[in-house]
Amino acid sequence: MIEILSPGLLATIQDLGRSGLGSLGVGRSGAMDSLALDVANAMLGNDATAAAIEITLGGFECRIMEPVDICLAGADCKATLDGKPLPRWWVQTLQQGQILKMGFSTSGMRSILAFRGGLDVPCVLGSRSTDLKGGFGGLEGRALIRGDRLTALAKSDPAHSLAFGLGPKHWPTLFDIPASPLPLRFIPAAEWGNYDSDNQALFISSSWTISKDSNRIGYRLEGSEIKPKQHLELLSHGILPGTIQLPASGKPVIQLADANTAGGYPKLGVVIADDLPLLAQARLGSSVRFVACTLEQAKEVRQHRLKMIEAIRKNATSHLQASP
Repeated sequence: MIEILSPGLLATIQDLGRSGLGSLGVGRSGAMDSLALDVANAMLGNDATAAAIEITLGGFECRIMEPVDICLAGADCKATLDGKPLPRWWVQTLQQGQILKMGFSTSGMRSILAFRGGLDVPCVLGSRSTDLKGGFGGLEGRALIRGDRLTALAKSDPAHSLAFGLGPKHWPTLFDIPASPLPLRFIPAAEWGNYDSDNQALFISSSWTISKDSNRIGYRLEGSEIKPKQHLELLSHGILPGTIQLPASGKPVIQLADANTAGGYPKLGVVIADDLPLLAQARLGSSVRFVACTLEQAKEVRQHRLKMIEAIRKNATSHLQASP
């Protein structure tokens, strides 16, 4: 068990989210950086669906009430354990009475604090993720607050203390500093052909700034205004995280983890699922650009990610074998 001493700006319980309920108006939710969650769960030997804490911009602090195995992944928040540095992409057994503290992120936006076995909160509609808009899932459907207590589904073995992690030499993609502007691969949408070549070129050639008015629902982009020669109106239709909409302002909006389930804005495309974790770590005020890709290329990216997660899980197995 842990006790929250400070949740920071925003800390919620998230897993990989709810799938297949969009037709009922239930959004996906889930971790913004699903790759960091996948890596953390693989390193702990958890099921891929195990829930963790997603922390935005650091500032999180908790007290350990009983021994627990954790993995810290995602943004670099200069974490410390009883004042001593605790690196990211690292598994550690925490002992009763210790204090885990995160500074404010020096790079990236979101950190994942995962626990062996995952967090013990109710599974609602197939997921333990917090849906902040609907007010359900996670812990009472809300962000974590000071005084909350959380329990992991697996106990730490007092006779086998864990301390291992991943390094940049063998896992460079987890430590690389993203290019600026951040390239985001996208698959053109059904309405892509309704934009003339000038507008298509403007969208792809421009550098877009992530607006301060952005959140888990979506990132608003600032930059060149896209003005279609013919105004396009659509009936509301289903949308998913990654959808790039073009509202009347001419400034694109990318739907993210807490995306609406339907919308009527025309679409430019959809950011491929495996680039959304990169976007989740992009700081507000930083810039992105778009690179068109095909469905086949997106599938290749997914296969590369799956192979990496499997390799990480295999790498962690020897460290975990002596622990239940």
